Amino acid sequence: MDRIDAMRIFIAALDEGSLAGAARRLKRSPTAVSRALALLEAHVGVELLHRTTRSLKLSEAGERYAVACRRVLIDLEEADMLAAGERSAPRGMLTISAPPVSGEEVLQPILEDFLDLHPAVSVRLLLLDRHVNLVDEGVDVALRIAHLPDSSLIALQLGGEVRRVVVASPRYLASHPRIKEPADLAKHQIVAFTNFGLDSWGFMPAKGSTIPRTVQFTPRFIVNTVRAAVASAIAGRGLTRVYSYHVAKHVKDGRLKVVLPKAEHPPLPVYLLTPQGRMSVPKVRAFVDFALPRLRTEFTRMAAEAAGLD
Repeated sequence: MDRIDAMRIFIAALDEGSLAGAARRLKRSPTAVSRALALLEAHVGVELLHRTTRSLKLSEAGERYAVACRRVLIDLEEADMLAAGERSAPRGMLTISAPPVSGEEVLQPILEDFLDLHPAVSVRLLLLDRHVNLVDEGVDVALRIAHLPDSSLIALQLGGEVRRVVVASPRYLASHPRIKEPADLAKHQIVAFTNFGLDSWGFMPAKGSTIPRTVQFTPRFIVNTVRAAVASAIAGRGLTRVYSYHVAKHVKDGRLKVVLPKAEHPPLPVYLLTPQGRMSVPKVRAFVDFALPRLRTEFTRMAAEAAGLD
């Protein structure tokens, strides 16, 4: 058995969510894919995947093995690229993660233009409302909105910063008690978006204090996508909290209004992240060089729009 090839099949099955998907991606027969995984499991001596007719699920041992496989495959790819040197053109699968809205509205058009320039590159875009572990999950580049802890990742700041804003429709605000300070939110209907807190929101300390303010609430409506939260707020169902670029156009056209702008936390920076060593891989270097100036332009524009939301 070619163990490296079996590892590639194993990771492809995880990424595609099925053995059939791995077979299509790798241009193998489903039988060959199943046989390779069976041989890999026989080699390591444990079951790596729980298979059903509709899905794959990693076993506990499979989770650990998948992390190790991704690292091995990345190291091999980097070794191949370094050996090829400047003669190697961008090629292969480029995996990128981003928050759903900025990924769709900002990053996807840039990726489509990049693909037009590099026909030997394919892209897997993961639109996720969570932070991924780039190394463990095999991600080449991530778009992230956050203050970053110290790490071995290469972080390229994109310039513009993103506010976390509380918004509601003018119709809702006109028919409910006035909001003068964060504590007033406890009297209001809240549309809770899972990424921004299901039962509380934090705010900056009051003037003369150093203690951050936290407002506890029981949400009237809970959603797990930002589009649903924004739509519910526009419909007058209550207040919600999202990033400024999620609602800039709705605030501008009068369908939403920002409340408590002076109590907001400082804006968050935006970064492109990539693991150490990946910048030497031609497909990653080519994408970063292509996307960085365009992303900086877009996020600077969005930051300027957000500055005028109050």
